[in-house]
Amino acid sequence: MHTTSRANLQVRAFPGSEGRLSSEALAALERTGLLPTRTHELARNVMVSPQTGLAGGRADLRAVARELDDRLCADPDLAALPGRFLFVLDDGRGDLLARSCDLGLAALDSTRVQLRIGTGWGTIVPLEEAAGRMVDLTQEFVVRRGNGPDAAWHVSELTEPLVPPSPPDPGLPDPAEPLPFGLVAGGRHVEVSETGLDRQVIEDLTAAVDHVVVTPWRGVLIPEESR
Repeated sequence: MHTTSRANLQVRAFPGSEGRLSSEALAALERTGLLPTRTHELARNVMVSPQTGLAGGRADLRAVARELDDRLCADPDLAALPGRFLFVLDDGRGDLLARSCDLGLAALDSTRVQLRIGTGWGTIVPLEEAAGRMVDLTQEFVVRRGNGPDAAWHVSELTEPLVPPSPPDPGLPDPAEPLPFGLVAGGRHVEVSETGLDRQVIEDLTAAVDHVVVTPWRGVLIPEESR
């Protein structure tokens, strides 16, 4: 099992042929809970501040991330999102502020966020409306991106801005350094080597926890709250 700079998991060496998993392998993967949808898996690229809700940050973005994922998967048209389309949600600590994205947000405080639109900024919205607003913008992108080989892959590639840009709020955080490996606020950040994690290492890491957080620095955060 490997991790990526997009905070994704890559599980390799599944049986199959011609680029498709065998039916048995696909069923086994679905039983793990790591594949909640066959149709929208390429659209579920959501990166969130790994420590959100565990320690620090201006807002707990876990509920926003879950709602965003649910809304993406519930819209059949959004299965057409390009596989490289990326949402980046920074909880106000600045750890993901330097990450490029198509859509996202940065928390200004516990109740307000400023939306990110491609390389610029959008409006300030209440935290509880953020997921819905991002899905609305995603639907607009799918309509406007076009079809065929020249269709836009990213918001920044549209011929006209998705929405009129807004100035960055003075309360936005400064970009922060990546989360270091080792003991950190809220848990332990474990580096994943280029060779990945084998079964024994995974079992050791997860023996005393009910969940882990994959980080965009090719690591895994083991939360203290689960111990």
